[in-house]
Amino acid sequence: MHHAFAPLRLRGLLLGIAATLTLLGGARAEDPPAVQAAAPEQRETLKALIEAAKKDGVVNYWDVVIQPETNEALTKDFRKRYGLPTSFGVKYTLSITTNLITRVEQETAAGNVTIDVASIASPPWITGLIKGGHVMKYDSPEHKAYQLTFDAGLGKAGYFAFNGAYTFIPMWSTEHEKKFAGKSYRDVLDAVPTGRISLNDSTKSATALLTYIGLRQVLDLDYFKALAKMKPSFIVRSEATAERLAAGEDLMAFGGMPTRAYQYNDKGAALKLMWPSEGLVLLGQGSFILAKAPHPNAAKLWLDYMLSESGQQILSKHEALVSGRAGFKSPLPEYAPSIDKLKLIKMDWGAISTEDLNKARAEWLSVFNP
Repeated sequence: MHHAFAPLRLRGLLLGIAATLTLLGGARAEDPPAVQAAAPEQRETLKALIEAAKKDGVVNYWDVVIQPETNEALTKDFRKRYGLPTSFGVKYTLSITTNLITRVEQETAAGNVTIDVASIASPPWITGLIKGGHVMKYDSPEHKAYQLTFDAGLGKAGYFAFNGAYTFIPMWSTEHEKKFAGKSYRDVLDAVPTGRISLNDSTKSATALLTYIGLRQVLDLDYFKALAKMKPSFIVRSEATAERLAAGEDLMAFGGMPTRAYQYNDKGAALKLMWPSEGLVLLGQGSFILAKAPHPNAAKLWLDYMLSESGQQILSKHEALVSGRAGFKSPLPEYAPSIDKLKLIKMDWGAISTEDLNKARAEWLSVFNP
């Protein structure tokens, strides 16, 4: 009789141990990967957030860089990492900067918000939204890994951090322009025939305008007047810039995006980048949650994921974006070097006002007049 009850006592002991581990925040084999990887003191909070996100059932996010294929990879890993069903929706809209800004401003003004998470490289604009009470205060557990970017003014703890950063620098195709070997912006002038260079349109792109503001710190107005004499084509989307180079329509892009160089070269193009000796303007894609997000818990989980090591690996590998995460090792250093490897033009993002933006836009128009 004594031995007959031994298995029962053993089972009871094991159940007791399991219950104790659960109370102490221990992870179980059936827990999703994110919970198993979380610190013990964070597991119950994360489990509760996951369950709340499941009830939301969907997250709606807007971005101006991420391509559909990258979104598919992110969505698949996001569901797996948090144990979400395949029915959980990730609705993504790829926009241009001006359209995203207009949409967010329209929705917040009307009080009818449909966007949960938005990402755009415009710290001054996001700061304005925060001041207006339109950005949710959320202390993401991932924010602790982004302190360096907060110190640089490329984010604000408790409100936004960038999911990836990019830049606009000279780019060309070695298939169609074989001689260029410049290292300075000065070398771009007259490097190709008139009409065979493209330029980002600062009247239609908020990030192009911010880049112009930064470049004016190292390049005088006469430089841009000389650039205007090259009669550039004015482009809005970075994909179009790369496509025109690959096709030989343009021989040089004044503001090429490393992300697109990587993606087009992966398909057989021969695009090359110049990392200017004067430095570059780093544009961090600030990711934030709208204060009246219709799916707040799903939004928090998505934001956490995008900033996590897993999310950053996918974004960097697929989009060649520079990560702001401390200790992150870039899988594509040729296209997305570590921040400490880049020569950055210092920007006082918090000091850029609407008046500054309007003044810079007017100056750009007076020079180029597209």
